[in-house]
Amino acid sequence: MIDGPHARWRSLPPEGALRDGPGKAGSRAPLNVDGSDRAPAAATSRASVSAVGQLEQTRRAFLGAALAAPAILGGCARPDDWRTRVDGRWVGDNAALGHRVRDMAANPPAGARERRCDVLVVGSGIAGLSAARTLHDAGITDFAVLELEAEAGGNSRGHAMRGLPCPLGAHYLPLPGPAAPDIQAWLVEIGLAKQTAAGLKWDERHLCHSPQERLFFEGRWQDGLLPNVARTSSTQAQYQRFAKLIADTGRLGFALPTARAPWTPAHEQLDRLTAAQWLLSNGISDPLLLAYLDYCCRDDYGAGSATVSAWALVHYFASRHGFSAPGDDTNDRDPVLTWPDGNAPLAQALRRPYADRVFTGRAAFRIDEGLDDVTAWAFAGAEVERWTAKHVIVATPLFIAAHVLRAPPPALVAAAKQQRRAPWMVANLRLDDLPLDRVGAPLSWDNVIHGSPSLGYVDAQHQSLGRVVGPRLITAYWAFPDTQRKRLLEMSWQDATQLVLDDLRAVHPDLSERLQQVDIVRHGHAMSIPAPGLRSSVALAAVPGSAARVSFAHADLSAYSVFEEAFTHGTNAGRRVARALGHGSV
Repeated sequence: MIDGPHARWRSLPPEGALRDGPGKAGSRAPLNVDGSDRAPAAATSRASVSAVGQLEQTRRAFLGAALAAPAILGGCARPDDWRTRVDGRWVGDNAALGHRVRDMAANPPAGARERRCDVLVVGSGIAGLSAARTLHDAGITDFAVLELEAEAGGNSRGHAMRGLPCPLGAHYLPLPGPAAPDIQAWLVEIGLAKQTAAGLKWDERHLCHSPQERLFFEGRWQDGLLPNVARTSSTQAQYQRFAKLIADTGRLGFALPTARAPWTPAHEQLDRLTAAQWLLSNGISDPLLLAYLDYCCRDDYGAGSATVSAWALVHYFASRHGFSAPGDDTNDRDPVLTWPDGNAPLAQALRRPYADRVFTGRAAFRIDEGLDDVTAWAFAGAEVERWTAKHVIVATPLFIAAHVLRAPPPALVAAAKQQRRAPWMVANLRLDDLPLDRVGAPLSWDNVIHGSPSLGYVDAQHQSLGRVVGPRLITAYWAFPDTQRKRLLEMSWQDATQLVLDDLRAVHPDLSERLQQVDIVRHGHAMSIPAPGLRSSVALAAVPGSAARVSFAHADLSAYSVFEEAFTHGTNAGRRVARALGHGSV
């Protein structure tokens, strides 16, 4: 890791602590924007969470109350009246066009403009772009990529606010291990790593700088995301118990991408239980550890430990870094690649060699597979295009693929019905200056509040190599229960912003005063939730080979969504099509 020089945030003392100020000896630091000194709800103490079930209920109750708040908030001005001076909007996903696809699939209009190519790729997320790259590398040049949105990249798209780059979704990539040779080779190809006798040497400019992460716990910031406790405490003993449990269970075999790992009856047994059930059956009951594990599940899978499978929880650790208790010699942080605009540079690098073949603003709404070719209809602004291709790669979420195919394979229909999807919100906040901060560990790349229903926020300027002065930008992440999807889609940007401000007020009480601009994206169906039974689904495993002239490429095929899975499924689909077209050397 390398350190990047950053301006220090103005520090407040721990909650409830006294400090001396100019002319106000012994005055109390303000805890809330409204000036009250009550303990903020987001700063949860150890006693407030007793078990996974209670944790999930508390989180849902908070979200329910917060999402119900717009009816009240709409008529109430905050003391600083930020709503009257802050520019804000929803950006990103075009839900209206997506719903138009849903409504028009059954009846394609007449008079469409005719287009032809050898291979048509529908969707330009990481899977679609990876599939196109594989076709390009195989010598197939007559292909086209259709993208519903105005920009390619899917959940890896980037954004900018008055010149300050920021992410709209995924914001890092862990360094790929030996189970991901295709990704390693591509990262070498684009210059992020060099092959040496000692292994891969990474470009340190793009490795996450220190400090990497911090946690707000018991009134102050601490280094790392696991609560620091006494070495002799029962919590530390539970940390060590869980570390051994992951090490033992990990011997079954786990890898990223998951297709590189074995699948055995023992894996299937893990996939039958929720993570919470598995933890309880193995004697993991400490509230602090359970809260951390619930956060890990929400952060990677969009749902908590009471919802995702035990396989998903074990995979989270065993496929990467394992688990180490604080204070252990092996408790090193994983190096990750990251940029101010998240994974957007990776999406741009994938697209660059064939950018002229990526057509944005194209919403494919029906695909018909014939004996000799495949026909796809797509909106292109006010027009409709009718594409004819020898082969189509559908690189969309499975529920969309099942909808747009006129005759979807039974395996696809069954797998799509099995998948629950997590709604996400990503809020980018442009500030005029650094807000007040609690004492403890300094501003980090990843900043998380213990017990919060949010996933914390990322400092979008953390990777800057020079001293950062002037306006600042932070990116807050939220994963909502799938039962709250409709409410998220109906929420105003003002009420979504208030949700973020209320959550962060415990650590930055003057954040609303610093706020200048808000751009928020909502992903109504952001990712597949790896609930029990999904990873071991027979239908899901059958989808890739379920059609003759249509291939499928999406992270959904792995039961959850990360860059590595999407890239791998895109590569595999591109190779299948290349072989079918007589280009078998890829």
